[in-house]
Amino acid sequence: MQNHAYFGRILGRLCCCLAILVLVGCASTPSPPDVPSKEAQVRGNIATYALSLLNAPYVWGGSDLETGFDCSGFVAHVYRKAADIHLRGNAAAMSKAGRAVSNADVLTGDLVFFNTKGKPASHVGIYVGDNKFVHASNPRTGVRVDRLDNKYYAARFEGAKTLLSAHGLLATAAP
Repeated sequence: MQNHAYFGRILGRLCCCLAILVLVGCASTPSPPDVPSKEAQVRGNIATYALSLLNAPYVWGGSDLETGFDCSGFVAHVYRKAADIHLRGNAAAMSKAGRAVSNADVLTGDLVFFNTKGKPASHVGIYVGDNKFVHASNPRTGVRVDRLDNKYYAARFEGAKTLLSAHGLLATAAP
């Protein structure tokens, strides 16, 4: 009889442990699939398209692949084609759109601004990650990638703006 009581207690404890495991398993939430957010997809599209235009010619006032690009024409073209975001104006006008982000918070697809002509926001490019940006540089080099810590650009860097956020589009056009 003692063996029967002993096995009854063991069986009771096993059932209790099994019930706890079942309840804990049911209470946990499965992780969602790793799907990029809409914002991440748009940012990726902007960077990918911008990089696809490397070596396109620089033409002052240019804003399409057939004629070539200047810096603001390049940015406007990329945003329009890759994200259906319509930007207007020169680099200075574009610098008035969106929300400023700290250097530590710059994300792929954000705009980076420089004072290259002795005037605020006289040059603009698109951040593509890893401390790099793509831009229509000059007639000699055309569209190219440079580093933000490059001596020339680091000395002229004025800041970054984002037109995207987790809550949707911040700005559709520069004033």
